[in-house]
Amino acid sequence: MKTVTTTQERRQNMVANNGKNVKKTPELPDTQTLERVVKKRHERREYLRILRSTVASLLVVAAVAVIISMLFLPVLRVTGTSMTPTLQDDELVVCRKRGSFKKGDIVAFYYNNKILLKRVIATAGDVVDIKDDGTVIVNGKTLNEPYVDQKALGECDIDLPYQVPDERIFVMGDHRSTSVDSRTNRIGCIAEEAVLGKVSLRIYPFKRIGTVE
Repeated sequence: MKTVTTTQERRQNMVANNGKNVKKTPELPDTQTLERVVKKRHERREYLRILRSTVASLLVVAAVAVIISMLFLPVLRVTGTSMTPTLQDDELVVCRKRGSFKKGDIVAFYYNNKILLKRVIATAGDVVDIKDDGTVIVNGKTLNEPYVDQKALGECDIDLPYQVPDERIFVMGDHRSTSVDSRTNRIGCIAEEAVLGKVSLRIYPFKRIGTVE
């Protein structure tokens, strides 16, 4: 049985349907909302810029490290604070393999399957003495140590004065109060054959790039 729709009913249905299809005009955002959106977009662009710059810098450092290593100059990463203020934690330095070294040089050497960085204080035959205030005396002469911020006796259990054995070197860290070095029997004097080479150049961070003294 068919349902008969009158003209009036059809008009009412059309009006109802038209009412459903009418779209409300969206409200425009206020000034504060627009400012927040603009600020977020600006911060995102700035974050991406910094990220790209950081990645680029790391790639350059990696490339330089590979090139230098290929030229037989080991690149080492500084760990810890035993050589501050001269060398800081996480810096990258270049070590010139073997060669000659002298008192005052910073050398890299093997110790218990690790590579340590310390400064040469005395060589074979030298007599080392260290006062309670941390003053270092070699062969009767007080060392001039501008690379040390604060003198300290540190961890020292060797008998002083101490004569450096043949083919050995006496090393100390620049941060005298924390460095564990030839002042203790745990490390003692370093055999010359264990020395990898002299630290000669800092390559990272870029703001501190240059020779190491």
